[in-house]
Amino acid sequence: MKHWIASLTLAALVSAFAVEAETDTEQQLKTTLSDQLGMKVTSLEPAPVEGLYQAVTSRGLFYVSTDGGYLIHGRVYNINKGLLNETEQALAEIRLEGLEQFQDSTIEFKADDERHVITVFTDISCGYCRKLHSQIDEYNRRGITVRYLAFPRGGLNTQTYKDMVSVWCSDEPKATLTAAKAGDNIPANSCENKVRQQYEFGQKVGVNGTPALILDDGSMIPGYQPPARLEQALQGSGS
Repeated sequence: MKHWIASLTLAALVSAFAVEAETDTEQQLKTTLSDQLGMKVTSLEPAPVEGLYQAVTSRGLFYVSTDGGYLIHGRVYNINKGLLNETEQALAEIRLEGLEQFQDSTIEFKADDERHVITVFTDISCGYCRKLHSQIDEYNRRGITVRYLAFPRGGLNTQTYKDMVSVWCSDEPKATLTAAKAGDNIPANSCENKVRQQYEFGQKVGVNGTPALILDDGSMIPGYQPPARLEQALQGSGS
């Protein structure tokens, strides 16, 4: 009996030490990424590949070695699972979780007979964003609701960013967005808004151009998609 109790005590101590060591490693890695690379780490967990951690940062998803000496930016494919894209799967989950914070700050063009919902990172000065929006009625006719998030491609210190704040702060954001994408001058406006947060979220989840479309399963399609082709993609994904 005493031997059994001693074994349990030893096992508990070993487990506690392992958890403490893992916590110390994670804290050291967060400090390294923050202090040396200026990255804000929002989550850090063991990666699918032994010896690496998966870090979700303000600049995107990275893999970092346990000693903090190597940083990897790329895709990880699981050969044993039919070349499953582990990186994209992780990003899909992050996108879906992150979208919840913007439920009240998207500009939505809702389909009457809604069958699919997509979230589109957009820039009012982007040619293909304008092309997509010029067909918004056709997307809606096909049962596709479009929710827009702001992603001024040039960054936050640009006129486009200021103009997109004006759009989001308008009393009639849908009409103002449509006017802005038609090339019309829009009145300057300001308010408490989430344009900056939307842009930063886009950077975090792999958006590097516009338009970028997020489907209901969290997967992302970069670039403009004609209404018919997008409808087929949505039906294929089960979104």
